[in-house]
Amino acid sequence: MEYTKLGNTDIEISKLCLGCMSFGKATMHKWTLDAEATEEIVAHALDLGINFFDTANCYSEGTSEAYLGRALKAHTTRDKVVIASKLYFNEGRLSKAAVQREIEGTLKRLGTDYLDLYIIHRFDYETPIEETMEALHNLVQAGKVRAIGASAMYGYQFHNMQYVAEKNGWTQFSAMENHYNLLFREDERELIPICKQMNVSLMPYSPLAGGHLARSTWQSDTLRGRTDIVVPGKYDKMEKYDMKIVQRVSEMAQEKNCKMSQLAIAWHWAKGVASPIIGATKAKYLDDAAGALDIKLTDQDIAALEEFYVPHPIVGAINQNPPQGVVMLDAKK
Repeated sequence: MEYTKLGNTDIEISKLCLGCMSFGKATMHKWTLDAEATEEIVAHALDLGINFFDTANCYSEGTSEAYLGRALKAHTTRDKVVIASKLYFNEGRLSKAAVQREIEGTLKRLGTDYLDLYIIHRFDYETPIEETMEALHNLVQAGKVRAIGASAMYGYQFHNMQYVAEKNGWTQFSAMENHYNLLFREDERELIPICKQMNVSLMPYSPLAGGHLARSTWQSDTLRGRTDIVVPGKYDKMEKYDMKIVQRVSEMAQEKNCKMSQLAIAWHWAKGVASPIIGATKAKYLDDAAGALDIKLTDQDIAALEEFYVPHPIVGAINQNPPQGVVMLDAKK
């Protein structure tokens, strides 16, 4: 495994992050892993040198955090891992009261007294930026959080939040968890350049576009492929354009004698990503991801992988807060 620093902090993270939406009771997705299977995946990730884990208060009604906390406690010590969690899909969104309440629930479920990274899951259109940024800063000052981050939003929103923090002497964001992969590159216009300018680490979700960059066919007959309603909502409308990219990845993988998923992950590092989030339900998927570290892409490779991209509708950033209780924003209707 290879490691890098998180933003301007001294927090050392593995160049792969284990995404924990795959863990928890099957209340959110039918394909999530139970506590025992979660422990097996977490143990394997630790064996590979992965020390970075990303969950959220809304994943499987909090059971993702609980399963992750138990698994880590069984196989390592707290100082050896970097735990990130998120808030927003909760009562009060990013209000001061919500921030204070939700961190306590997250810490209790994880069985720890601090988070390494606390991420706001979306931009809150109802809470003043100042209220949110001060509340997050207070958590850092209290020792409950080491660093803060943001997730999918528009570039101007992220810039405004960073500006408010800087102006008031509050903690600024060190990480951005955005939607980014070979099939969705809209953040290259504004958000990613802003992050790079501010030395904010990129930790994108869906680096394999929900599996589309891991196989040569669009459809999948796995349990997730048959039951997931979010991936189709994110990607199906651009299938006729994106299949050209999928085919290109497939062809290059054959030429390089590697997995399609490994090419898609290696592309992230070539683009300056710190740690793409891998949501694995099987140990072999983590092995494949770790093997991507051996792949070095040339400028010609990158140009070939990006050749067929066309502008896409925005998926990730939102234009208004969803109704309370809605978590799966992109679910296919």
